[in-house]
Amino acid sequence: MANYKNPDYWQLKARQEGYPARSVYKLDEMNGKFGLINKPKTGKLLPNLRILDLGAAPGSWSLYVLRKIKTEGLLVSVDLSPLSREFDKGLFDQSNFHFIQGDITDETVKQDIFSRGWYSLLLSDAAPSTTGNRSVDTSRSLELAEAVLVYAETALSRGANMCVKVFQGGDTASVLKKIKELFSVGKSFKPEACRSESFETYYVGLGFR
Repeated sequence: MANYKNPDYWQLKARQEGYPARSVYKLDEMNGKFGLINKPKTGKLLPNLRILDLGAAPGSWSLYVLRKIKTEGLLVSVDLSPLSREFDKGLFDQSNFHFIQGDITDETVKQDIFSRGWYSLLLSDAAPSTTGNRSVDTSRSLELAEAVLVYAETALSRGANMCVKVFQGGDTASVLKKIKELFSVGKSFKPEACRSESFETYYVGLGFR
C-alpha cells in the first residue's frame, strides 16, 4: 500500500493556495478541459449553475466552486464527515451554500438534496475507505459510483454535466457505459494531480439527455 504521509508538490501547493487537499487541482484541470463551471475559451461562468458535490470532505472542491461562483448560483455539498473550516474564510456560511452531513444513500439525505431542485452539475470525488486489497477497494468504489449515478438519473436538469471518481478495475467500466447512455458525451480522464501509483480515474459526462 502506498505511503501518502509525506506531502508532495500538489499537497504543498494546495495548502499554500488555501485548500485542504490536492484534489482541487484535479477539478481545476477537468474544469479547464471540459468547461464544467467556466466556458473553456472565455472563462465566463456557465449560466444558472446549480451544483451538487457528493463526497465533499474535507472541502477542496466545494471551496473551489464557491470561489468561482461567488454569490451566484447554488452549491449543495454532502459528506459523512464535516468540512474543514481552515481555509474557507466564511465561504461556507454563504446563503448560496448548503452542507448536508450524512450518507448519500440515506433517504433523509436524498430528500434534502431533491428538495433544493434540479442541478446543472454533479461532482463526486467520493472514495471508500481503502484496505490495500485492490479487488475489495475497486468493488467499494463501484458501489459508491453507482450511488452517484442514481443522482445523475434523478437530480440533473437537461444539458447538465457530471464527473465521478472511480478506482479502475473489476466492473467499473460499467459506470462509464451508463454515463455514455445518460449523456451526449462520456469520457474517462486522469488528471495530472492524480498520484502516478494510484488507480483512480474520473468519468466525465457532458450534456445530460
